[in-house]
Amino acid sequence: MPILWRMLIAQLSDTHVDLSRPAKAQALQRAVAHLNQLPLRPDAVIVSGDCAEHGPPGEYALFRERLAPLPMPVYVIPGNHDQRDELGRAVGPQGTQALDGFMQYVVECDPLRLIALDTHVPGESGGLLCEKRLGWLQDRLSEAPQTPTLIFMHHPPLVTGIQPVDRTELEGAGAFADIIRQHPQVRRVVAGHIHMSTVQHLAGTVLMTCSGTDAAWLPDLGQPAKVLAQQQPASCLLHYWTPADDLLTYTSVIGQYGLVTQHDGVQWI
Repeated sequence: MPILWRMLIAQLSDTHVDLSRPAKAQALQRAVAHLNQLPLRPDAVIVSGDCAEHGPPGEYALFRERLAPLPMPVYVIPGNHDQRDELGRAVGPQGTQALDGFMQYVVECDPLRLIALDTHVPGESGGLLCEKRLGWLQDRLSEAPQTPTLIFMHHPPLVTGIQPVDRTELEGAGAFADIIRQHPQVRRVVAGHIHMSTVQHLAGTVLMTCSGTDAAWLPDLGQPAKVLAQQQPASCLLHYWTPADDLLTYTSVIGQYGLVTQHDGVQWI
């Protein structure tokens, strides 16, 4: 595969496709249409978990149907609402070097390397990176220390300060950070789960979270014992790599928008 000198990875998250709530699948449909009308079409799409609300085969069939218009590869991981085995059967094998028993794998898409981490714990809202999963990650990072790498997962290794949200935190976050600190090729760690867009420093790299495809939450930070949130327009993340600028991430509000020339290549208009 020839090396591309620019690459765009789009991230969707928390689609929560639910047969009893058609609006969720409709929101995913709008997100897919949004990606297809971007000025630069993504080279790949990642979906960072909670693909379905309950996880029966019918929800995953609808999930796949709504993703079908995307012409580029789509890579998914499970969230706490998912059923790992059902999701795996629906989407088929993902990437290479998969960890047995988990949806944890590598995508070689020169010049970037994508590493998918599976934080799913059956029946639990919180996430886990156990010794087996962390050992696999250490091995994968050690084998390609010069390759710019993006890690995607469902549960973010952060504390938001919103108490009900933080009760579903990621167990093993400290050990994960210790591994990331050893590998400066990790340019970004991205996650979902909290339905908010956040940015935080993490072990020498940048941690970002992506909002859901139906809405973004802006919490009332003055009432941390509750989850009171403004429902704002849904968004996705666009991770753009070039040799000169490395990895730059844009937040793109989901919708239909036209192009307006602000600079014609010579001067500002």
